[in-house]
Amino acid sequence: MTLKTRMLGVVMAAVTLAAAALTFATPASAATLTQVTNFGTNPTNLQMHLYVPDRVATRPAILLAMHYCTGTGPAFHSGTQYASLADRYGFIVIYPSATRSSKCWDVYSPQALRRGGGSDPVGLMSMVDYVRQRYSADPARIFATGTSSGAMMTNVMLGVYPDVFAAGASFAGVPFACFATGGTSEWNSECANGQLIRTAQQWGDLVREAYPGYTGQRPRMQIWHGTNDETLRYPNFGEQVKQWTNVHGLSQTPTYTDSPQSGYTRTRYGSSGPMAPVEAISMQGVTHNLPVDAAQVIRFFGLDGTAPPTTPPPTTPPPTTPPPTTPPPTTPPPTGGPCRVGYTVNAWNSGLTASVAITNTGATAVNGWALTFTLPTGQRITSGWNAQYAPASGAVTARNVSYNNTIAPNASVEIGFQATHEGGTGKPTSFALNGAACSVS
Repeated sequence: MTLKTRMLGVVMAAVTLAAAALTFATPASAATLTQVTNFGTNPTNLQMHLYVPDRVATRPAILLAMHYCTGTGPAFHSGTQYASLADRYGFIVIYPSATRSSKCWDVYSPQALRRGGGSDPVGLMSMVDYVRQRYSADPARIFATGTSSGAMMTNVMLGVYPDVFAAGASFAGVPFACFATGGTSEWNSECANGQLIRTAQQWGDLVREAYPGYTGQRPRMQIWHGTNDETLRYPNFGEQVKQWTNVHGLSQTPTYTDSPQSGYTRTRYGSSGPMAPVEAISMQGVTHNLPVDAAQVIRFFGLDGTAPPTTPPPTTPPPTTPPPTTPPPTTPPPTGGPCRVGYTVNAWNSGLTASVAITNTGATAVNGWALTFTLPTGQRITSGWNAQYAPASGAVTARNVSYNNTIAPNASVEIGFQATHEGGTGKPTSFALNGAACSVS
């Protein structure tokens, strides 16, 4: 038996034990897990199961929840609390299944580690696109989480699709590209044993190389790891922290430290608030068979708001037209026509999120856009989605990304960002799209 085979057996045994430990009461709901087929491009024959709560929120969030090696989507559904939390808060959960014999995700091949390269990430994105279109989901609230191999894939999805995912939560994983083998081998012993040590810059460069040329905001990351992890050794915790703080341009010195429960040390980077760009929880004495605190994941994602309205999910088929893939123009965008902006703020003690809807009220399409506005004094953007923001405070310009550069007449695009504030949570007083003043709704 080869070392790779023996080690793969170790991880399979460990995550099978983890599956047995993650057992909770079945939520009191008539909603059921449903398999979806023909959801789009699927080069590795993944399977898709979907959980839509009875009361789905208007423009719901999407959670992509990925299993461990030897697991399946239905097993991850029954072994975690994400479905019961979806019942409470109205988001939709995708439970995908890997179908190769190991039931591990491809986090090792060159195809999986670059945008559009193929393999599992392409099929997973097809599932997200299917749900986003079918249920009119909020493109600013798409999230990923997973355990073990699923945690590795969470790192991969956030690295390859930073313009899609707002945040991720990794339980007992490794950094993006740590498991790369350069071929078909599924196991990287050096990484698993915590022997692959790089500088923060080197780790960050691996993420940036997955989507060359991307300069937009990066997803927030929550990292969980046990100090006694015998399968994916504890040094991988610190290497993930190094990677994602570098990706966000942050110091590795935490801005906040506490102990949410006995034996747990939580550090936050870039902000002391509950939705910091990077949050890391070290679990003293815990093995690879670690508990999944789904409620803390949902809190970090910002999905633990009020209960959703009793809006039934739509029954109309999704549109078949994919988002445009033409890169944004390199020349200054043309002058836009009439426009309208809706701006919604959700704030807490030291931070806020802003959702911005840009509507083209003119008769011709806007091809390439830049929205300008001035943030109130004391507000500073820390992360964002569906646009590139610069600078982080004061007079800000939000520019389109590749897939939303066109706004058809009477159509809208939605963007958003997270910011810190110093007591003032007000809104900008005016907006301009390509230099033309917009009305504010």
